[in-house]
Amino acid sequence: MEVICSIDTKCSDQISLLLKPPSHMQVQKYFENLIAIKKCQGIRVIPNGDYGKGVYANFNFKEGDLVLKDPMLFGIQHSSNKMDCLVCSHCFRFIGSVELQIGRKLFLQNLGDFPDKKHEISNALKGCSDHEDESDIELDEQDKEQCGTSGLKDKVVALPKDLIDSLMNGSFQLPYSDQFQLPLTVSCPGGCQEAFYCSNSCAEADWNSYHSLLCTGKGTKTLSTDALLEFIKHANETNDIFLLAAKVISFTILTYRKLKEAYLEGKETYDGPNLLDSCHFPLLLKAWEPVSMGYKRRWWDCISLPDDVDYANEATFRLQVKELAFTSLQLLKAAIFDPECEPLFSLEVYGHIIGMFEQNNLDLVVESPVENYFLYIDDLQPPEKEKVEQITGPFLDALGEDYSNCCEGTAFYPLQSCMNHSCSPNAKAFKREEDTDGQATLIALRPIQKGEEITISYIDEELPYEERQALLADYGFRCKCPKCIEEEQRSS
Repeated sequence: MEVICSIDTKCSDQISLLLKPPSHMQVQKYFENLIAIKKCQGIRVIPNGDYGKGVYANFNFKEGDLVLKDPMLFGIQHSSNKMDCLVCSHCFRFIGSVELQIGRKLFLQNLGDFPDKKHEISNALKGCSDHEDESDIELDEQDKEQCGTSGLKDKVVALPKDLIDSLMNGSFQLPYSDQFQLPLTVSCPGGCQEAFYCSNSCAEADWNSYHSLLCTGKGTKTLSTDALLEFIKHANETNDIFLLAAKVISFTILTYRKLKEAYLEGKETYDGPNLLDSCHFPLLLKAWEPVSMGYKRRWWDCISLPDDVDYANEATFRLQVKELAFTSLQLLKAAIFDPECEPLFSLEVYGHIIGMFEQNNLDLVVESPVENYFLYIDDLQPPEKEKVEQITGPFLDALGEDYSNCCEGTAFYPLQSCMNHSCSPNAKAFKREEDTDGQATLIALRPIQKGEEITISYIDEELPYEERQALLADYGFRCKCPKCIEEEQRSS
């Protein structure tokens, strides 16, 4: 049965304008301004008819040079990863302390079913911050016996609750943890216990850009906290890409409201046409502009067919994906609907937003300071190493093999998303030691000459030719890079 969204019909003209690809002039102007703001003088974005747009070098890069640091426009930490890592909800930097990161993970492990234990988790996180106590606390013999010996074990060893609490409240400082200082935790301005930050500036930026409509705390601006919780629950149980789509809609609504306020106060003027008898729709188009720059297809049209779905059932699968998106959209609409931004709540727009992520997103990865801490301990020289491991070993045992889990999520990066694919790319995403937040960092794989296009690989470029082409078909094109042309000629 076909899914029908009434807003698609009611707002069809506005939806068409929102989803209309920007002109070459609009693209060039937008990215020139963005590059100037971000001070990325080494690159420029050029629109073209063949690939939509591409990124080109403004000067020569040597192999290993930093090509670009690109702050995300929208990003989320995967729900399943939140048990492992406490990070800033805006920039995704690790926060608190090494002790808090370890203690929190052990605490949540002991709770077992993470989603059903939010109250206990929230209480445990209240007041967590770095502690000034410099004394090292050794485990007593009873604790050592309960914890086990140092080194990773197949079986995760439980630690005493009081010891875990002391890690979280700052009364127990691990040796050498002061070599891995982290920003203190800052709570959400709306009072929810879901979002934490590395600074007041990150908390304010996230609140003003996205979170004020998506907060479940008492200070939220959402229409219904219950509806919002239902939306979040549905996303966590099905696909957390819906949480990212909600950020886009929240961002656009909040930007629209700021533009409207400035317009009505006479602080800003708008020379555009009075479109569709709606005096404020041009402001909605302006608020939508950053999103309009991303390449889009409907999610249910571009999502890859899973291996366990037969091609004969493809139409049924894609309809089920569309129905899933519609259910998510209805839950989100009940939580944050704004009648002045009604076109944003059409299934057509929602599907294109998710499709934009499907086509353009980059993995969000931030290295764990916990892993670096234990590597540091492992590099100590005897006898100091043996002495310190008497303290740190039981914690490593209790964490088990997942002690080194990094922050993982997905994000949309406005400049990186303009880069075209090559199976023989000249740049790649690569985190250096100093890259401790969620920004996309791209380095040169080989020398890049001024004026040369900067390319990345959307897939594993080491795969055989036919496998690469099959994967790239999901992006809507057949690769004609020099590597593919050469391999195609050899096989023919």
